[in-house]
Amino acid sequence: MKDQILILDFGSQYTQLIARRVRELGVFSEIRPFHYGLEKILAEPPAGIILSGGPASTLAPGAPRVERALFASGIPLLGVCYGMQLLTRMLGGRVVRSAQREYGMARLRLNAASPLLDGVEDGSTVWMSHGDSVAALAPGFAVTARSDDGAIAAVEDRARRLFAVQFHPEVAHSRDGRHILANFVLGICGAERSWSMENFIEAETTRLREQCRGKRVVLGVSGGVDSTTLAVLAKRALGRGVTSIFVNNGLLRLHEEQEVLASLRRRLGLTVRYVDASRRFLAALRGVADPERKRRIIGRTFIDAFYGGLKDFDFLVQGTLYPDVIESNPVAGPSQTIKTHHNRVREVQKLERQGRVIEPFKFLFKDEVRAVARLLGVPEDILNRHPFPGPGLAVRLLGPVTPAKLDVLRRADAIFIEELRRSGWYDKVWQAFAVLLPVRSVGVMGDERAYGEVVALRAVTASDGMTADWAALPAEVLDAAARRIVRRIREVNRVVYDVTSKPPATIEWE
Repeated sequence: MKDQILILDFGSQYTQLIARRVRELGVFSEIRPFHYGLEKILAEPPAGIILSGGPASTLAPGAPRVERALFASGIPLLGVCYGMQLLTRMLGGRVVRSAQREYGMARLRLNAASPLLDGVEDGSTVWMSHGDSVAALAPGFAVTARSDDGAIAAVEDRARRLFAVQFHPEVAHSRDGRHILANFVLGICGAERSWSMENFIEAETTRLREQCRGKRVVLGVSGGVDSTTLAVLAKRALGRGVTSIFVNNGLLRLHEEQEVLASLRRRLGLTVRYVDASRRFLAALRGVADPERKRRIIGRTFIDAFYGGLKDFDFLVQGTLYPDVIESNPVAGPSQTIKTHHNRVREVQKLERQGRVIEPFKFLFKDEVRAVARLLGVPEDILNRHPFPGPGLAVRLLGPVTPAKLDVLRRADAIFIEELRRSGWYDKVWQAFAVLLPVRSVGVMGDERAYGEVVALRAVTASDGMTADWAALPAEVLDAAARRIVRRIREVNRVVYDVTSKPPATIEWE
């Protein structure tokens, strides 16, 4: 397809982010596994091909690779990270293990004029994450950029329209990354802008109507932007032909169930069935400390509570996003599992195999869903709510979940969010929350020795949640939050602030 970019997935956690960046340019993109056949590619040749990064080493036996003839197809090709190393090795260059892993921010030093790097500033920051490096170029290639330490960062064989970069242009931390992708997609490939979120809404509305007409459809809502937007989309497509269910799992934030029901019923006009299963969830989680076990238990219990007496249904529609998918299991390539999301557990996967799960947003990111929400008329205060994990406070309470600890965490979290709203910082950060740590700390309160709980505060800035920086909140905001938490919550005597980016950490602690 002349206006499509094909992405071959080698397992990078950022593969879908590449696709998303291409879509932001108004060009449709599709992900296929790295072993997608050349015959299939040539049957409907795309405007261009991107080879993603990946966790493997091209030096390892059995490393993922493509058919060599792909490089002679005449289709413009861009290799990213692993894609650059693979391109180099398969065409006769040399790749070696790096003496020191290059990870995080680096500066790009331009070496020669290149259509791929046209308009990129010398010294532009890029995001590196690799353990192998190109030591010798393949015949016909030239170096177009290096990093500060002299490592090869970008190469090209312009005659064959083959380009490659060692960094990740798709992540927000590569300053000119989107410009580089635009140079490739719109310039080198000549793709035309023909894709939009409006088109996405129309296509998914039509698909829901065709697939679910006359069927019994259930939809889980939590009050978050993902499920709320999905409920509005489903109502648009199916009217009253969908049953929305809100399950209180006992792991919600302070007063959240009342706020959510008011928003869904009164403001959005949705018909919502409320199920209070808080006792069931807490009983199932009693004594469980391992985060993966928590997620699996919550997933199974949710399935039981969600259906209750609702055994007769044809389709489950859920608001799974792509970060949930790629952190739980690979979608189209050899991605590594980071953590299991509650909506990707075995029970849901069983329904998927039966063809009974519909996930309209599974290839979208959070801010893309927000764009859909705006087009559907969802109020700004709802669509700008910070993300909240499906397992709720269970993964922000490290260690076994108990009602007493949940109470402490709820109050601490509410105070932190209040201070962010009061200071105007709530809408400046991507996500903020409190975490209750499984340690106790010595302190002095009222001239007496205190041995109390420790609360960690976390706030991050991001554009899509795939990468994130810790938010540099003003000292007075953190001070106000910490003082109020310690003064109002007797069990807590110490508050700390998390200053770790993603990667290497994830946004949530579990």
